[in-house]
Amino acid sequence: MSGRTTHMSQLESRKQLLVAESELNREQLSEEWQAMAHGVCNFAHWAKTMVAWASSTALLVAGVAALRRAPPRSRDAKSSWLQKILNGARAASTLWFAFRPLGEKHE
Repeated sequence: MSGRTTHMSQLESRKQLLVAESELNREQLSEEWQAMAHGVCNFAHWAKTMVAWASSTALLVAGVAALRRAPPRSRDAKSSWLQKILNGARAASTLWFAFRPLGEKHE
């Protein structure tokens, strides 16, 4: 009968070893999942930043293009000071709207 008890204790020790190994695998899987989730969050943050930069750049380019499309004037006509102020305000507002989102978003 002593042979049967030895066989049971080997099965019991094997079972405990498998349970311990399973716990280690579960913990490792949890750590890898958290690392992957952290990587996805970092990528999402990078993508949002790139979208904000691209949007601001597109707005800036559109503003500059709008300023350059001013109607042609005759060579001898001078632009009035009011026209210069309006053009400057248009350029300033384009720059303001282009770079405002970058300063407001602090995550």
